[in-house]
Amino acid sequence: MTVVDVLIALRSRVAELVRSRSATDPTAGDPLRGLLLSAEAAGFLATRTSLTSRYALPTASAGDRMTTLVKEFGLAELDVHLLMIALAPDVDRSFEPLYGYLNDDVSRRRATVALALELAGLAPNDPAARGRFHVAAPLVAGALLEVEEPERPLPGRALRVPERIVGFLLGADSIDESLNRAAWLVPHVAATAFAAEVFQQNPTTRLHVRGELAPATNLGRPTLRFDPAMAPAGVVPALIREARLRGAGLIVGPLPEQPADLIRALSGAEVPLVTFGAAWDSRWSTAVHPVRVDAMPLPAGDLFAHASALAAYEKKALSETHHLAAARQRSDSQLHRHARRVVPAVGWADLVLPEEPTELLRELAVRARQREKVLGDWQLLRGGGRGRGVVGLFAGDSGTGKTLAAEVLAASLGVELYVVDLAAIVDKYIGETEKNLERVFTEADRTDAVLLFDEADAIFGKRSEVRDARDRYANLESAYLLQRLETFTGVAILTTNLRANIDDAFTRRLDLVIDFPFPGPPERALLWRRVLAGAPQSPDLDAALDGIAERFELGGGSIRAAAVTAAYRATASSAAVITAADVEAGARREYAKRGHLVVD
Repeated sequence: MTVVDVLIALRSRVAELVRSRSATDPTAGDPLRGLLLSAEAAGFLATRTSLTSRYALPTASAGDRMTTLVKEFGLAELDVHLLMIALAPDVDRSFEPLYGYLNDDVSRRRATVALALELAGLAPNDPAARGRFHVAAPLVAGALLEVEEPERPLPGRALRVPERIVGFLLGADSIDESLNRAAWLVPHVAATAFAAEVFQQNPTTRLHVRGELAPATNLGRPTLRFDPAMAPAGVVPALIREARLRGAGLIVGPLPEQPADLIRALSGAEVPLVTFGAAWDSRWSTAVHPVRVDAMPLPAGDLFAHASALAAYEKKALSETHHLAAARQRSDSQLHRHARRVVPAVGWADLVLPEEPTELLRELAVRARQREKVLGDWQLLRGGGRGRGVVGLFAGDSGTGKTLAAEVLAASLGVELYVVDLAAIVDKYIGETEKNLERVFTEADRTDAVLLFDEADAIFGKRSEVRDARDRYANLESAYLLQRLETFTGVAILTTNLRANIDDAFTRRLDLVIDFPFPGPPERALLWRRVLAGAPQSPDLDAALDGIAERFELGGGSIRAAAVTAAYRATASSAAVITAADVEAGARREYAKRGHLVVD
């Protein structure tokens, strides 16, 4: 029996009740009925009783969507009756005036609690019947039925069925519109073995993953991904309802900074649930104790499937770019809370360095790629609790290409670069700096990324003689860093303008120290040409660049800044091309910023 069949039977019951009421109601023919209350009508209401015999509506047969609701939400036969009574005006508008008549108020065109119970043959003074509208009852707790107007007594409160449930019973399958872009279905591919095993043993297990999950991660069944950052307030009940309607599992994350309210709202979800993000903090919930694991890597086949999906979305042939993008999304992390993410857009050809530092940089890339073979398979790392991290120090003046080299290294490894924000790390309160650093190192340990500590002197500087409490705690920070580098398993780069500022104990733990010399005239000329290569130029500019490079001793960063100044000057001219005069003006501007004089 379909929803329409049930509503046809309900119409007969409503018509019967209307005939019964109108037969004895002295106001049945009054055109103002429901808008005013006469003495005669008051007398009729005073003698009318709502105690009626039970009237059974036909129930939907097995195999339709009502059966899904009954099984998934634990609905009783009475719940089904009440749901169909409340739903009727949403499917057939002719129920609205009928309900208005029966409510004795033409403006109240939805079923009230009292009317719904009367149509089901029950009275509003029946405690068991009233209990079907309790906040913990299946209809309300499952977000299948809304009991509106909390300011009214319960019998007079209106009932509304959410549009998602109306659509579901009529055959619609779109995700609830209240979830908007915050929830989406994950393509159904094979789940990770661990997740499949956990949820096969207990479908209501709570699993928390420390770290980030790849977009295609699923639970081996229909899976809904939910991003709390994209969701409006109060949509968790709709999310849980959506998962139950589909027989789906939920993957929620990354969790916000303060997720206690979200965890509390999800605690009653009787579906497979995975949360992910920062390490689980027991203070978030005293009632929820999830199984805690590190980030679950996808099998290679899943990663290939995700790369293929990205290529299909772009309507392009599958390429290495898509594989790298899939890998980056898979290893996406929470490092953005303390670091700035840089997606590498450079390569080895963009470096302008002498042969020796270039070779050392390539060696650093080899160490990062081959560390599992050398330290693991070849057993070159024995005991001591040491990690398999790769740590390098880039030393040189400002503008010599240290940050660019770190970006090139990340690009060659096919990962992203995270520049640590030392302002967000260093804290005046004792112990907080170490906690912040631990969060960074922990996340970097599990993330495929290159970590860059720019101007590392601030936290990796020399230890000093203890003269007061400040010296003592500063040395404790250094001691923590020394121990943490021993167990680090990621890739990190430290940069400094003065190599002598770095503590010798840190230097011993470095894999490579690469000195970045200040560029000479040939290198500066090449930098000028590289930076200006894509801009419109006057015919005489290229010949003039050698002389400009000879006269102005600028590092790579300053040359880029000067080139930008020259380009803006060129846009203001009628020719709209960069000239030698524009470039020289840009170079002079950089000299002035540094307090240097230019002698013509």
